[in-house]
Amino acid sequence: MNNRDLLEKINQTAEKIQFSGTFYVKSKTVSLTESYGYANRSEKIKNQSKTRYGIASGCKIFTAIAICQLVEEGKVSFNTKLNECLDIDFPYFDPNVTIHHLLSHTSGIPDYFDEEEMDDYEELWITTPMYHIRKLQDFLPLFQNRKMKNAAGTAFHYNNAGYIVLGLIVEKVSGMIFSDYIEKFIFQKAGMTESGYFEIDELPERTALGYVKKPDGGWKTNIYSLPAKSASDGGAYVTAEDMIHFWEALMNDQLLKPETTQTLLKAMAEIDEDLFYGYGVYMLREEEAIEKYILMGYDPGVNFRCVYYPDTKLNIVVCSNESEGAYEILKEIEYAIL
Repeated sequence: MNNRDLLEKINQTAEKIQFSGTFYVKSKTVSLTESYGYANRSEKIKNQSKTRYGIASGCKIFTAIAICQLVEEGKVSFNTKLNECLDIDFPYFDPNVTIHHLLSHTSGIPDYFDEEEMDDYEELWITTPMYHIRKLQDFLPLFQNRKMKNAAGTAFHYNNAGYIVLGLIVEKVSGMIFSDYIEKFIFQKAGMTESGYFEIDELPERTALGYVKKPDGGWKTNIYSLPAKSASDGGAYVTAEDMIHFWEALMNDQLLKPETTQTLLKAMAEIDEDLFYGYGVYMLREEEAIEKYILMGYDPGVNFRCVYYPDTKLNIVVCSNESEGAYEILKEIEYAIL
């Protein structure tokens, strides 16, 4: 399918669902991007190809790569226990929790946002004002003194707190603020010149405000729905193009050694039939071969999907500054191309 026909199909879906955001699709034969909706509804500022979007949990893979880089340097190992690399007191945590467990969501530690216990992320900030959450340590009171959910290594349970702990390990071992480390050793190396970990009340130019639909059909921004600063479990801001650069850099061994990249992208925990989790990334497997790698992120006013097909090098990125829409655009692109 040529670019014009592909764009026409995507435009039809975007109009049908009133999509707000940017997609970028790139392969050996296709290179196409388009933007829809508004980065700022009040000022009627349109989304564009260089618009930065929050991607929620889509950036857990950056945290995982940072840990892998520190493993390559010999500063930690995947089998290093939590209490061997972090001098923070977790009174009820299993002493056998390792970095591998944290990376693969099999640590069993309590989560600060457990989707089995609550379904509204905004509930977190009723007792803990979101504007106080600006450093990784600020998340600790939300889970530090809670009891284990499972014994370490026994079950997959998606866990944001585990990635906060991994960010704290990055800071402790590297001696750098987590966001500074990622920007220097991942974003700069990958040519992700527009990406960063920003504070929601100090957003740079060309950053889309996130919008949450109200019961009356109107819209509000998500400034009171998220932590003040993006963290190691999610919330970095990227452009769709930068995520294309990211996958190219990762698969071309610009961020990690080839053997470490293979470890990062190896199936570590089974979630469902054919669906697995590695380190910071989902993967769909068919007959023992990886069909595609999947990144996804959901927050109030944030919707992100990104897939990479290793055999064909097909890369699809969809960023939205609303709570829904990215999945529908992604599926339309996959259906049209595949």
